[in-house]
Amino acid sequence: MSKSFNEIFEKVKQLPPKKVSVAVAQDSEVLLAVKAAKEKGIADSVLFGDADKIRAIASEIEMNVDDFTIIDIKDPIEAAHEAVKYVHDGKADMYMKGLIDTKDFLRSVLDKEVGLRSGRPLSHVCVFEVKGYDKLMFLTDVAFVPYPSLEDKVSIIENTVEICNAVGIDMPKVAALTAVEVVNPKMPETVEAAELSKMNDEGKIKDCIVDGPLSLDLATCPEAAIHKGATDRKVVGDADILLFPDIQAGNIAYKTFVHFVDSENGNMITGTKAPVILTSRSDDFEVKVNSLALAALVAEYMKNQKGNE
Repeated sequence: MSKSFNEIFEKVKQLPPKKVSVAVAQDSEVLLAVKAAKEKGIADSVLFGDADKIRAIASEIEMNVDDFTIIDIKDPIEAAHEAVKYVHDGKADMYMKGLIDTKDFLRSVLDKEVGLRSGRPLSHVCVFEVKGYDKLMFLTDVAFVPYPSLEDKVSIIENTVEICNAVGIDMPKVAALTAVEVVNPKMPETVEAAELSKMNDEGKIKDCIVDGPLSLDLATCPEAAIHKGATDRKVVGDADILLFPDIQAGNIAYKTFVHFVDSENGNMITGTKAPVILTSRSDDFEVKVNSLALAALVAEYMKNQKGNE
């Protein structure tokens, strides 16, 4: 079981070589990330976009573009179309966002002919390594599904469990987070959290342990469970997956972790046929490198699962 990004990097180095297709690659942070990914043995990259701009940026960051395949397509929408098709056709293992609007990038992911639809709902997961927490923490959904229904939350859990499995967590503990740890009919989120826990008990949500409603302190701090007399809960102080009630809570928590906590993170879209690396324009290249490593591990897991079907 990987407990840090360094351990993920070490696992990836043992895997068969991976390849990432980058949509609209003329971005300095993206190029720094694919450069580092190649140097660390994470993945090779195929760069779709404006070749002149890619070469100019590469020169500024002392990146040898001769080590990469560049496919010159000036129009961003066309570049994304060809980049995702490259993954769809099995020529690359992962798909990464470059200098393109998120809506246009996601439109390429969802393209009915050349996209990466799997028939499952899509969701987003952010994996954090937080100093003082002895395992990786999976936050979801902080960037994709605004106001998830109960059915959406089931899909989000299932998508995230797959990512946990890929990094070696066989039976992840899921905390369905709310402001409190008791059911309050006036707070619909607590009712849904309890329903998710019940569905897990009934075997309708499998391969994980779901508990809710849970407050954040109860989900992540054993001492809080003792103080609150809640040591009999299914998830007590050691949650793997933090399931947020909506994107507002998730995004605020994500940015709090990024700006105020000693941490590292990587993130991706899940529920697709191949890993999709979607990072924010404000994310530095280390986040993108972490995301590439995480996606490489997931790509290998998905390949193995498909081979076992």
